[in-house]
Amino acid sequence: MTDLSIAHSEPVLAAIDISKARHEVLIAVPGKKRRRRLTVLNQLDEFNRLTATLTEYDRPVRVAFEATGNYHRALAFHLGAAGFEIKLVSSVALARTREALHNSWDKNDPKDAQVILHMMQIGNEQFYHDPLMQGTNDIQELSKTHDIISKSKTELWHRVLTHYLPLYFPEADRFHRSSRSDWFLAFLERYPSPHFIASMGKEAFIADAWETVGRRVSKERLLADVTRPHRYPSDCRSNQIPMLSGCSAWSLAKAGA
Repeated sequence: MTDLSIAHSEPVLAAIDISKARHEVLIAVPGKKRRRRLTVLNQLDEFNRLTATLTEYDRPVRVAFEATGNYHRALAFHLGAAGFEIKLVSSVALARTREALHNSWDKNDPKDAQVILHMMQIGNEQFYHDPLMQGTNDIQELSKTHDIISKSKTELWHRVLTHYLPLYFPEADRFHRSSRSDWFLAFLERYPSPHFIASMGKEAFIADAWETVGRRVSKERLLADVTRPHRYPSDCRSNQIPMLSGCSAWSLAKAGA
């Protein structure tokens, strides 16, 4: 009786290779050498069909898959809600195991399902914590959104410093202090090249840029320093203008056009 009870509690293993439109499933039943293959579309009725198929074995079920973007989230939640044990397989471990088993880097969905099943049989799995079932989905989405916005902000700032300023406004490089200088970006949006400042008088420019710069210490001195005549000559083609601090090569080309 004891041996039969232990054998009956051995779980059914379901290895799933995740993709965008469909998932390849390989099922191993204890005591049977032949494995069952299923192709499950990424649809609710197909998820229900897979759940019903696994439930028919009347055994505990352990499911494992490789995280693939966000395509695994819906299926993992559905199977977890059905009471199945959900496991995760490391992408790096999967690639190394595939190379060791097949002596090749080549891959396809059925082959990946075989490798995942092999990793399940040797216990090379990880825990999977579903964000919805664990109650961490909202904070996870907020964290991902913050990460994307932060990276995009950094990328934009680097483009301004390494591309835009050297080509169009090299004289303004000395006025930026940090990536949090919102006034500097507003200033560049208002005056995208030195010609916008050179065409205005000093008093007119200070009055026009007063609100753009925002609340800053010694704001009038800063704006006066911006309008120093040798920084923004009105004619970049004049031989009397020092080319080094007066105009960029790109500004000269635009002025010549």
